[in-house]
Amino acid sequence: MKYFGFITVRSNSSRLKKKCLLKFGRYKVIEHIIIRAIKGGILPILCTTNDKSDDILFKIAKKRKIIFFRGCKNNKIQRWYDCAKENNIDHFHTIDADDVFFDVKSIKKSINYCKEGFDIVYPSKISKSGGASEGYSFSIKSIEKIQKNIKKKNKNFFKLKTDWIEKFINKKNFKIKSLNGMKYQIKNLRLTLDYLEDYIMLEKVRSKCGNFASRKKINNFLKYNKDVIKINYFRNNDWKKNLKI
Repeated sequence: MKYFGFITVRSNSSRLKKKCLLKFGRYKVIEHIIIRAIKGGILPILCTTNDKSDDILFKIAKKRKIIFFRGCKNNKIQRWYDCAKENNIDHFHTIDADDVFFDVKSIKKSINYCKEGFDIVYPSKISKSGGASEGYSFSIKSIEKIQKNIKKKNKNFFKLKTDWIEKFINKKNFKIKSLNGMKYQIKNLRLTLDYLEDYIMLEKVRSKCGNFASRKKINNFLKYNKDVIKINYFRNNDWKKNLKI
């Protein structure tokens, strides 16, 4: 069974400049994401934009010999849809390039729910609040339906920013499943990369657990090292304000 992960990334990040190109152990952050996916049995597709600033990401994808796709600059939904159509993919999972310790088991579980008949699978509440263990899974039919609905309501569809995707999903029109979260999950945890404090915290975790440690190992480490969690958790409020959620 094939599990496709669309690594959603741009080099021009607003809060932490060029965060996907920061060093993360032996690798750049984006390389770490690619390798973590491959090691976990996920087939990564680097899903970036046609903007010239993202040429560097195209080069990294070629170097790592993975599939890459370049599409719409602001509208991620359009980019995902075009990528899935071009590569003839029926189901896929979105992997944000700032979620450096995503959980492969959760991602596979999410995709399996889609393949079993759900249109969309949401990440767990803890993941959405900063735990960053998984993204969203979509069927090609559901992402096409979302895309068409947005086009009807927005004249500047291709310029539309779709960072918080749930704003554009009418739950009445889809069969939706939400993940319950991992048994070994920790509350009040922020494992996503948006601010300098995030980078410091994530580097601390990587230095102790390794680039490709399981989420169980990482969460066990943090369970007994609460001081590490405190480095960046306060940034969650800033992140929510930025997304206006």
